[in-house]
Amino acid sequence: MGLCPIIFNLKRMDKILKIEEIGQFILSIVLFSLLNYHWWIFPLLILTPDVSMVGYLINTKIGALLYNIFHHKFIAIMVMLGGFISNVNIFILIGLIMFGHSAMDRIFGYGLKYTDSFKHTHLGWIGNNIK
Repeated sequence: MGLCPIIFNLKRMDKILKIEEIGQFILSIVLFSLLNYHWWIFPLLILTPDVSMVGYLINTKIGALLYNIFHHKFIAIMVMLGGFISNVNIFILIGLIMFGHSAMDRIFGYGLKYTDSFKHTHLGWIGNNIK
């Protein structure tokens, strides 16, 4: 069947977005491989942005704010870029982990959060948007 029919079938936008996120996750792995870290650091740290969910112990507004800060790709790219500009490898690593984690989350249908519920994301409601 190939990739082109999937990409150009706009009725399956969810599939198009998943392919895009898979590409971004693969990019994060490739970029990580260019850094001077052991390979096992990436899988060890890939879930660390989820620590931001502790904000939900306070309330959904704080939870969504913290979650979205640690799962926003622009913030991840800016942290990574700041690391490149300042030549501080730990910031490159942090930004790269945030970026890769966010792409991985979106592959599975977990998006940025609205303040009313943890399950309400920019991709829809968790559980209703995974195909």
